[in-house]
Amino acid sequence: MALAPALPVAPVLGADAAVREVHAVLDRAGSAGDLGVADAASVIRDAERAVARLQALKLAAIAVVDRARVADRTGHTGTAAWLAHRGTGGGAGAARDLELATALEAELPATKDALARGDLTTQHATVIARTAEQLPPCITASERARIEASMVAKAAHVDPGRLAREGRRELEAAGRTQAEVDAHEDGVLRAQEKAAMRATRLVMSDNHDGTVTGHFTVPVLAGTILRKVVQQMASPRRFAQKAAKDAKAELAATTAAATTIDATAAPGGGRDRGGGGANEVTAAAATAQREAVQREVWAAFRAEDLTWEQKYGQAFVELLEHLPTDHLSGKVAATIVVKLDHDQLTHDVRAAGLDTGHDISASAARRLACGAGILPAVLNGQSQVLDLGRATRFFTEAQRVATAVTYDTCAAEGCDRPSAWAELHHEDPWALGGDTNLDKLIPLCGSDHTRAHDPNYSHTITTDTQGRKHVTFHRRP
Repeated sequence: MALAPALPVAPVLGADAAVREVHAVLDRAGSAGDLGVADAASVIRDAERAVARLQALKLAAIAVVDRARVADRTGHTGTAAWLAHRGTGGGAGAARDLELATALEAELPATKDALARGDLTTQHATVIARTAEQLPPCITASERARIEASMVAKAAHVDPGRLAREGRRELEAAGRTQAEVDAHEDGVLRAQEKAAMRATRLVMSDNHDGTVTGHFTVPVLAGTILRKVVQQMASPRRFAQKAAKDAKAELAATTAAATTIDATAAPGGGRDRGGGGANEVTAAAATAQREAVQREVWAAFRAEDLTWEQKYGQAFVELLEHLPTDHLSGKVAATIVVKLDHDQLTHDVRAAGLDTGHDISASAARRLACGAGILPAVLNGQSQVLDLGRATRFFTEAQRVATAVTYDTCAAEGCDRPSAWAELHHEDPWALGGDTNLDKLIPLCGSDHTRAHDPNYSHTITTDTQGRKHVTFHRRP
């Protein structure tokens, strides 16, 4: 039997020719606007991988230019200045590219190869490079290789922010002890906090038109406090208190009227023991109350006709105008939950987690525990009543804090919004007899909380071994 002729092997292109060919192919590409949803999703995934591979080529080329000291021949102060002169990314972007290119060439072969395959992004590669730079000097070459391989594997499944958090504990991949891992993580956080304080700036200028323009750079903790306050002040929920109060009064009047009618209609003017007239009216009125509150809240919110930037700006103005002036070193403006156990509070060096999804060093946590505006959620400490049954409709601040200890993010599958942003949802609807208890509390971000009550969606709830709820949404046909 004659063998089929072998297919010709495509010649290997040089990197420069390959990039030119990519441009030629893109010139022939049709409009993405004509794609179906499935094809568009595929394009997004493949385009991200292609971008990563092109960035890998660019970084390798930068390393070549840097080794050849091209900048010396052109009169530039260095490779970063040469890149900034040729490109549009600016000096800061050029410096970051050069730093990453140098790190990939010098000590991160696995990361370089993964980036060339498009298995991770330059943001992931930057996190891996920073993690490698922060490793203690005592780490051996083989341990470094294991740590790099571990992070490259994780980069395929987590975003750069999560990878950075896990990177601080990558000494575990090198087989180091728990004490060594904790001490290294705390040291990295303390170094970041010191660098953040050095980088802190506030610049303000009078525009002479009734406005002041400013720019600031602050540590993540201070920025988190400000963001949390402003977002809560700008939230449409601020309209809910008055709307709920009015609706409650209306419900009470409706219930009283229904009870009077029910009693009058019963034989002999007594209560009708066989019917549920007043209860049925009360349930219907409760549903109407809830719907009326939602309509009024959103109507008042939309009536402002402002962008989110304007809403946040006005909230910031309100915050500034109500700052205390009698003792400026007093309470901070927001409650931040610091999650730590008793040993951490007293003498450990393990990092503490905030309910916003960030981490701080143990020393910073102990400092914050002295402030009246910071609430340390010390595990195994004195507890508060967290189960309220049917006694109250709304979850309490103590229940919110307990939730922040258990959950890092919104409980919806795939949502990474911090639990500090969450609204507290009843697993069993309170209007249908559900309890306001901790084991029935589900933290959902505003978007997912709205979806939980959207009739166009159904959802399933599962509970993991740590007692955390997980919500999966399904669009109804």
